[in-house]
Amino acid sequence: MDKTKPILVTGASGYIANWIIKLLLDQGCTVYGTVRDPDKAKSVQPLRDIAAQAPAGTLKLFKADLLDPASFDEAMAGCEVVMHTASPFVVRGFKDANEALIRPAVEGTRHVLEAVNRTISVKRVVLTSSVAAVFGDNADLKDIARDRFDETDWNKSSSEHHQPYSYSKFLAEKEAWNIYNAQDRWHLVTINPSMVGGPALNKTSRSTSIDTLRSMGTGKLWPGVPKMRLGWVDVRDVAQAHVEAAFRSDAQGRHIVSNGEPTMLEIANILKKHYPKGYRFPVMELPKFVVKWFGSVLDSSVTPRFVEQNVGHPLKFDNSRSQTRLGLSYRPLEQTFVEHFQQMLKDGLIK
Repeated sequence: MDKTKPILVTGASGYIANWIIKLLLDQGCTVYGTVRDPDKAKSVQPLRDIAAQAPAGTLKLFKADLLDPASFDEAMAGCEVVMHTASPFVVRGFKDANEALIRPAVEGTRHVLEAVNRTISVKRVVLTSSVAAVFGDNADLKDIARDRFDETDWNKSSSEHHQPYSYSKFLAEKEAWNIYNAQDRWHLVTINPSMVGGPALNKTSRSTSIDTLRSMGTGKLWPGVPKMRLGWVDVRDVAQAHVEAAFRSDAQGRHIVSNGEPTMLEIANILKKHYPKGYRFPVMELPKFVVKWFGSVLDSSVTPRFVEQNVGHPLKFDNSRSQTRLGLSYRPLEQTFVEHFQQMLKDGLIK
């Protein structure tokens, strides 16, 4: 790929996209970024700060909306690489899962890739998908003939009414592969991260993964947490995976990007080791029946079915393809959690 040509990053104000743009600018690339409102200082100023601090490279912002089929054409003109990171990441606080999650994710992916079909300069698309497209519930692991999920697996258990966020990621990635398979000019590479942690470049960044670590420090999860494993990975490693996927000549297909599956109590114990006083970190694992009965009081997404299919079940991902094909070398998760927590302290998100 020609690094002198502009590179489009959709959803430029996002948590992962900020780090992708920083890496690209540090390499001297010209980055075109799309945002919903270029005049909204709260989300755009951090991008301008990233660009101002970069030793080289140029950033240009464009207005675009996932639900507007023509809004990506201008930003895409002349680009060889398109990184589509824009997609909603919320699992609670909405009334209509289709409008809040599924339609923006699927139609947004379709609109971006239809614009790619109209833009003859584009040679490669890097899509930010998720391990949520690979599996729906931890219990799904028992249905495969391996002890861990890999890139051949697809989410078969989620729906609009159960794990709708995961369902949106599954449908969006399937849509991407369908559009890709109907043409032969450009290549598609997907990055499938697990829960993403690590310091944010924008103090207003919001996601379920950020909220999870924040809840550890605010005492919301005291005294106990479910006995549940989640895949985690550092945001800087996810960003590096996108850059490698863009420029490695042999990059193709799906890539699980994850660095371990600690329990929630193990994460709390890591933080407690570094911050022994002043914070009400969880100290125990709650019995499953307690989580099932009272979990929904704290979090509307914690339904009895979710508890039954995820709490107490093993979870493991095969990340070997991300290492062999993208050359990733993962940061220790302890570093990820501690630096993320320190960043939230600095930004005033935790007292």
